[in-house]
Amino acid sequence: MRHALIIAGGSGTRLWPMSRAARPKQLIPLVGGKSLLRLAFDRLDGLIPPANRFVCANQQHADLVAAELPGFGRDQFIGEPTGRDTLNAIGLGSAVIARNDPSAIIAVFTADHVIEPVDEFQRIINLGYELAERDPAALVTFGITPTEAATGYGYLQLGASLGGTARIVEQFKEKPDADTARRYFAAGPQRFLWNSGMFVWRAPTLLECLRRFEPASHAGLVRIAEAWPTPGRDPVLADVFPTLKKISIDFAIMEPASRDPQLRVAAIPMPLKWIDVGAWSMFAQTCPQDENGNALGTPRTLLLDSHRTLAAS
Repeated sequence: MRHALIIAGGSGTRLWPMSRAARPKQLIPLVGGKSLLRLAFDRLDGLIPPANRFVCANQQHADLVAAELPGFGRDQFIGEPTGRDTLNAIGLGSAVIARNDPSAIIAVFTADHVIEPVDEFQRIINLGYELAERDPAALVTFGITPTEAATGYGYLQLGASLGGTARIVEQFKEKPDADTARRYFAAGPQRFLWNSGMFVWRAPTLLECLRRFEPASHAGLVRIAEAWPTPGRDPVLADVFPTLKKISIDFAIMEPASRDPQLRVAAIPMPLKWIDVGAWSMFAQTCPQDENGNALGTPRTLLLDSHRTLAAS
């Protein structure tokens, strides 16, 4: 069965002081009166049943997450006692989902993005599900067409075709320096795409990769998942999760998997409007703009002699 896991545990420090520890950016109504988490959840309408959508976030935000998502069940919330980066957030979510559906196909999304148009987004995500369903060895990611030589994103180096638009990922390239980014950008989207941080895979495939590449984390996450439906969940979670190695899914799983002949890391291009709302400059791109290039992040704004300024409150 198809499931979705939305990762919403970031602290949004680059958007402080609007984003705060008690209510980080993904829970603030930043875009058209909706939060980034709500946008991520709503983008799945018609693609994944609401009951099959899970959110992994900080434990202290459980009530805020439930208030953001009408009809969201508390059993769909996966709380982290502390942040241990994306490997453990995704690993925990996958292990918990797999307890009830051992053959689950899981798509992973983050609560950071504005993506349009939604129907095209869903069409491309569906291709990812289909690829993972056909190929048990596939770890599918989605690549964004670069619009500049950005140094703030990771890059996917593309290889041979897997049929349709899917391509083998030869290498994951972490955030490059400026000269390297310019070289990647000049090579074009047929060679390099931005790493979107969105994935699709079979739960058993991901958990087996976790066992092989990060066995200590695998053991800890399996222990938590086994305790999940029991009264011992919270003590085990509090005891084990903070001890797990803090590392991203890209470094821990995707990079070694791309070099492993038993696995196929695939990228599907996603040539859409994609804004990673991680900093003020990116938030400005989501706001209405006036004739002087000012971004109006507050409904009632009066600007005098201002050009290319963001006003937000």
